Amino acid sequence: MLYQSAQEWRDAPRKRVLVYGMSGLGKTYLSQMLRDSGQWFHYSIDYRIGTRYMGEYIIDNAKAEAMKVPFLRDLLMSDSIYIGSNITFSNLAPVSTYLGKPGDPEKGGLPIAEYERRQDQFRTAEIHALTDTGYFIDRAERLYGYPNFICDTGGSICEWVDATDPNDPLMLELSQRALMIWIEGSEAHTEELIRRFDRAPKPMAYQPAFLARCWAEYLEETGHSAQKVDPDAFIRWTYAKALAHRQPRYRDMARWGVTVTADEIAALKSQADFDDLIAEALDRRS
Repeated sequence: MLYQSAQEWRDAPRKRVLVYGMSGLGKTYLSQMLRDSGQWFHYSIDYRIGTRYMGEYIIDNAKAEAMKVPFLRDLLMSDSIYIGSNITFSNLAPVSTYLGKPGDPEKGGLPIAEYERRQDQFRTAEIHALTDTGYFIDRAERLYGYPNFICDTGGSICEWVDATDPNDPLMLELSQRALMIWIEGSEAHTEELIRRFDRAPKPMAYQPAFLARCWAEYLEETGHSAQKVDPDAFIRWTYAKALAHRQPRYRDMARWGVTVTADEIAALKSQADFDDLIAEALDRRS
């Protein structure tokens, strides 16, 4: 672990952390608060995915839709218009829109084979973006002079690692570069995340075996054919299962770092508060 004690953390001239956990528990809130202090570089994994590793996929998909409209097709073919993706730290909709949802095309769904292909693209992109963490730690200090660094990960990080393996290459790389911090939610947080997702279901990334199992179970349970699945209904049905699937995987990852609660993160108001919280978390671990 990068910092072995609370005192080592407090004395460190350069603080480097990576936060992970389910989306909606405070990773981006914390990252923005530290970034706004002027002393921290904020590296967003989802932003890196959308701009560096999936940018062409996203733009080409938008162009393919535009090509279906004769007016826009003519303008594109003559290079008269430009289609781009306006991804920001606070607007990652182009990534989730590209991922899509499987099911009935008349309801905006994708054929399951295409959906699985995009899921695989995202998996590869996220692993690459996570592996870039070390590069951005060095770049943040060398180019911009930031002494401190926070990596703001996506909720699906746990799907691509085996934290029970002491030689997992991604876990080794990340834990050697930054203090890994699990933001753990309570049962009340989980219930609220499910309610929030039910109101506005959003695409997610799933471990391939988990997705295949859920898809088969859903078809059997509902009796629908793959072409008649309501996309929103399927991902609503899958969401709570995904939370339960991820929780033990996050817990395994927590052995590589420290754990804080979502309530503790929500109570933070300053960089000093964060320093105190991580010192407490290191004390709790020891």
